[in-house]
Amino acid sequence: MMNNKIPPRVMIAAPAGRSGKTTVSIGLCSLFSGMGLKVQPFKKGPDYIDPSWLTAASGSSCRNLDAFMMGEKRLIGSFETASPASDIAIIEGNMGLYDGIDKNGKGSSAHLSRLLKTPVILVVNTARMNRSIAALVKGYMDFEPDTEIGGVILNNVSGERHASKLTDAVERYCKIPVLGIISKNAYPNISERHLGLVPFKESECAGEIIKRISDITARYLDLDGILSVARSAGEYFATPKRAATGKTIKARIGVVYDRVFNFYYPENLEALRTAGAELVMMDSLYDQALPAIDGLYIGGGFPELHLQRLSANKGLMRSVAMAIEDGLPAYAECAGLMYLCSGIHINGKSYEMAGVIPSEVVLSKRPEGHGYVHAEVACDNPFFAAGTQIKGHEFHYSKLAHPAGLNLVLNITRGRGVNGSMDGIVYKNLFASYLHIHALGSPAWADHFVTLASGR
Repeated sequence: MMNNKIPPRVMIAAPAGRSGKTTVSIGLCSLFSGMGLKVQPFKKGPDYIDPSWLTAASGSSCRNLDAFMMGEKRLIGSFETASPASDIAIIEGNMGLYDGIDKNGKGSSAHLSRLLKTPVILVVNTARMNRSIAALVKGYMDFEPDTEIGGVILNNVSGERHASKLTDAVERYCKIPVLGIISKNAYPNISERHLGLVPFKESECAGEIIKRISDITARYLDLDGILSVARSAGEYFATPKRAATGKTIKARIGVVYDRVFNFYYPENLEALRTAGAELVMMDSLYDQALPAIDGLYIGGGFPELHLQRLSANKGLMRSVAMAIEDGLPAYAECAGLMYLCSGIHINGKSYEMAGVIPSEVVLSKRPEGHGYVHAEVACDNPFFAAGTQIKGHEFHYSKLAHPAGLNLVLNITRGRGVNGSMDGIVYKNLFASYLHIHALGSPAWADHFVTLASGR
């Protein structure tokens, strides 16, 4: 019988973004994994990039936990499915502990910690403060008292005297332990791009960076104390799940997964497999033509960093364009949409792309779309039935220069999409949009995709 007891668990959160919680989470995943523990990482929110680092650091596929996209029931189900086989679950929060899109706090990291009965360790950027930290931490402890804050990690500490003042204030007034004191600028910088860190797959020295983060974390953090907080989490048993049954392969779906296109939720790929797809991994920079496939999935990423090499691979672009023109089912998200357009314009220069969508993409210096999206399907199409409500997210620094005349099928009630009110370009059996969806929040998507592909 499958063990359904949820293991020790802890959330690494912060009063605000850029406090150091991602680096701390990477370090803990690496260290606990190196100690022989099976670590299951989670990331609160829709992010792709932090999970890529947490996956590499832990050796286990990081799962996103997002109440907006998934809904609470499916979120809890995902957590309960992934956690029991591990020795410890580490959840990285996002933004500030109590921040979220709901004015009452639903969907915040704090709300998630309560939902999953998980204690919080608060990472605080202590630059330019000493005794005031007690007021800050105490305020976070008392704001929503059911949120259990089990300890504090002090980041950006300027010296021993500063550390002593901070520690004394926290322990005297807050009565919780200081579980780490990290010196100012101790951690290596993981370069930032646009809305987050550089993805692990793109970093030239990612393994070395994780090793340095791990060494610094071991030096500055109280690992036994952190494990004690994780083990203090209340007893929690997952709802028993039915064992998955094997499925006959119905279709081969190509997935462009490389340095350019690597924004894929693991659940999306798993959902396709569960629906009967054999996934065929492809590389947009090296493959010269499509393999023998029945469908094509091109996810998100940063094509603007590889435009010369992408544009030079004319063979693959011609192969993709011809296949879509011939009716190949294809699903493209954000960067995938950009790749299928006629070209990408940046810094006064244009680069030819696949040319399936008759519009050039223009890169901007500011976000053209950033945040959660709520859309309704306006009319039937190969992937979604009319009237379907879709929740997802977008973050793009690009826009289509000529969206007029495109067949758009998503009415956007929250978000920007292609033209501020609509998204979802449909051409033959292609669906391309700036919208990123999560399979747990759009459970019919994978079945529709595989059924469409298997009908060819």
